[in-house]
Amino acid sequence: MASSIIRMASLASLAIVGVAATISASAEERLTVAWYGGNWGDAFKACVADPFTKATGVTVVPEVGTSTTTLSKLQQQKDAVKIDVAWMDGGISELAQAAGVLDSITAPGVANIANVVPQAIYKQGNATYAVGTGYYALGLTYNTKKIAQPPTSWKDLWKKEYAGAVTIPSPSNSAGVPFIFFLTKVWGGDTKDLASVFKAIKALDVALFFDSSGAASNAYQSGEAIIGAHFSVGAWDLIDKGMPIGYVVPKEGAWATDARLHLVKGTPNKASAEKFINTALTPEASSCLAEKLYLGPSVKGVKVSEATGRKLPWGVNGSVADLTLFDWNVINAQRPQITETWNREIAVKR
Repeated sequence: MASSIIRMASLASLAIVGVAATISASAEERLTVAWYGGNWGDAFKACVADPFTKATGVTVVPEVGTSTTTLSKLQQQKDAVKIDVAWMDGGISELAQAAGVLDSITAPGVANIANVVPQAIYKQGNATYAVGTGYYALGLTYNTKKIAQPPTSWKDLWKKEYAGAVTIPSPSNSAGVPFIFFLTKVWGGDTKDLASVFKAIKALDVALFFDSSGAASNAYQSGEAIIGAHFSVGAWDLIDKGMPIGYVVPKEGAWATDARLHLVKGTPNKASAEKFINTALTPEASSCLAEKLYLGPSVKGVKVSEATGRKLPWGVNGSVADLTLFDWNVINAQRPQITETWNREIAVKR
């Protein structure tokens, strides 16, 4: 009898030790996730990283940077993977897939992919290389104290009264190259002949060409720029903070894209990385990102407040079907040439 009791106590002790070891191992595991800075990173942490850590015990280590910076890091780390999961924008996402740095996102590991709208699932062949976590637009932003009448056209950026106080994205920003394509709607030409667009940009008297959303926000806050392009996410963040900022969609429209999650090829923490992506695709996370960043939800059936609904890229009662989305493969095919032309004709004059 005594020996049985001792044996049972020993087994119980081993079980406790085993559980403790599991908790300890989980607590010690760290997942490195690349995401954007500023209010983007704050929202990704609050809506996805914190719930993930609470559920798994795995610590999330942010790797902050723009999409192009993240892609460079992924290419550099091929032989010693450090970033496990990466948020990157549309366009850069396709480049990352072409560079061979992404793994496939599969339903067994990321079951919540079944909840995502078809437009936000990105495939090459039968393999899913990215999944969208929310849509945003690039619209016209202005200082309401300096500009009483809301601008109505992208051509307003070229008005003499705004000379030296304009900002638009550079090709270093994920919006830069597609914005050049978009300007063909304003200045004529087509996507195969961008000469008229580059002529117009050369004539534009800018305060700065912004490389990141944070740089654009800083320019508007400081008054360095009083009008220009900005992401809906950044503009509404400034407005919510009480800054004298307005955001409009000009008569020529605004283009949209999404923030996508990627599973990095060769990550030693694949199981946890898949759980992280799965967490980002819950209705709770999608709703949270909509409320904090005004991202149009990529998860089906997500409900948001009326106030938030008015600030989504598709407006009240809209959907992803209402957005103007680019064929990134067409844009990326011309990206090197556009960047080279920019560096030769625009950047050298700054």
